Parts: sequence; structure tokens; C-alpha cells
Amino acid sequence: MTYNVSVADLVENTHLDIFYGKEYLDRPITTSDISRPGLELTGYFNYYPAKRIQLLGITETSYAKGMNSADLYEVMKEMCHPETPAFVISTQLDPPDELIRAAKNKHIPILGSKLTTSRVLSNMTNYLESNLAERKSMHGVLVDVYGLGVLMTGDSGVGKSETALELVKRGHRLIADDRVEVYQQDEQTLVGQAPHILRHLLEIRGIGIIDVMNLFGAGAVRSKTKVDLIVHLENWSDNKDYDRLGNSDETRRIFDVDVERINIPVKTGRNLAIIVEAAAMNFRARTMGYDATKVFNDNLNSLIKENSKPNG
Repeated sequence: MTYNVSVADLVENTHLDIFYGKEYLDRPITTSDISRPGLELTGYFNYYPAKRIQLLGITETSYAKGMNSADLYEVMKEMCHPETPAFVISTQLDPPDELIRAAKNKHIPILGSKLTTSRVLSNMTNYLESNLAERKSMHGVLVDVYGLGVLMTGDSGVGKSETALELVKRGHRLIADDRVEVYQQDEQTLVGQAPHILRHLLEIRGIGIIDVMNLFGAGAVRSKTKVDLIVHLENWSDNKDYDRLGNSDETRRIFDVDVERINIPVKTGRNLAIIVEAAAMNFRARTMGYDATKVFNDNLNSLIKENSKPNG
């Protein structure tokens, strides 16, 4: 599952100006790659990434100024491919007249920005990568606990939403309830957010749907967060052995990223919100180099060694 992004979305979210083509901003953008046409200005079109946004900065526009007008117009006509979403001119530069003429013939918008080429490139790439990335819809509840994204999973009715409500009351923030849209931001990072229709909403059995932002304020919600830890809630079973020392190294692979997962048994009387808080804090401590399980094992080995010494 992927989102569709139009040139209008790009303009709105990266604060671009419109030189030409306001009526053509519905053109689709299908790739997050940005092209800076250099060889194309010399007439080399053996490989022209026409589906990409074409970004022109000081280097490209300076070269274009030194070209013969007729030659430049022919090059611009070749660059104005039917699949090209838009042209972007950085650094508050004016687009070449030849580009405007060619773009008008193909109904391709020309956009501009006062930012430098590298800044514009970074802003557009970050936005497009986030919004064009493949998404996976997962059943669970995503909360921000002490700045860590904790994805709570488990069977329906196990208590995920109630735990999230208690965490919100304790000052943490809700990202998504029931359905979480997850995408891979880079080689090591997963990001989760709520589907638009479920944003800020939480379903509590017996009460119904509540608006967390309306009840608890804007500080109780976030639009998205990294997925750092998976907490799987499962009904307590007397026939199952549960990890008591933290020696389990279980992970779950989502796209190409392995996310640590811990299993928490649910039993009457257990305060799940406090347990999830402790899990998040313990996870952070380990990422900072402190492992309570290792400390316990070291202390135990030292005690065994001390007691094993011969008397006298």
C-alpha cells in the first residue's frame, strides 16, 4: 500500500512558489528521486529520468544562460516529457524563458523556492520518501512512551486500547489505535502513524470511541513516531514459561528492519501501563549501554565464585 502524491501536495508541504501552471498541480509524482539535469542541457538524452521532479539550481541556470536561445528551447522541449511532474527552480532564480515556453506546451508546472538547491533537494526528498514509501497496515496500538515508539500488539480484547488510555493519562502520547500504518524510512528506521480516518481516536469497549486530543489536549497525541519496540500482550497461561530475567532476544522483522519484541502476559491485577513504561525505560537503558540482566548475571557469578573459595 502506498500513498498518492500530487504536485499540489509537494507545493503545500515543502512551501514552494508557483511560477507557472497553477491549474496543472494535480499531476502525479511517482518517485522520490529528484533529477538535476546536467548532461541533458548539453543534449544528451540517452538516459533521461523523465518521471522525476527536475531541479535546476545556480549551476544549471547559469549554463542555460550561455546557450543559444534556439538550442536551449530544443533542449527544454525534450526535457518537457509528458511524464515529468514539474520543474523546480531554487535560490530565487528566474526560470529561463525557453523553459516556460516549453512547459506551457506540455502543461507542466514550474515551481520556485528562495532556498538553496541542497535545501530544496533535501526537503523534497524527505517529504516524498515518507509519503511514497510502501506501507503496511498492522493491528495494534502505537504510543509514544518517554520519546520511544512502543507498538502494542495482541489479540482483540486483550487490553491494548485500555493500556494506551492509561498511558495517555500518565502523560504519554497516542499515535494510532487499532490500525497502524508502518513504513520504512531508511535502512534502520520504521515509522508508524494512524490512518487519517482514525487519527486521535481511541476505542474503549463499553464507552465507544473517544477523541484523545479533544479530551486530553494537543499534548496527548502525535501524528507519527519511530517504531522502537514491540510489546506483545497475551493472556496469561499457567502452562507457559515466561521470561523472568530478560534473556530473550526476540525480534520481529517489518520490511527490512528487525524490531525488538517482548511478550507480556496479561493477568487480573497487573498494571499494564506501568509495565509498558518500565519496558520502555529498560529498553532505553540497554541502548545506552546498561543491561540489568548482565549486571544480575555478573553479580551472581561473583557470588558463586566467592562462595566456592575454600575456607581458611
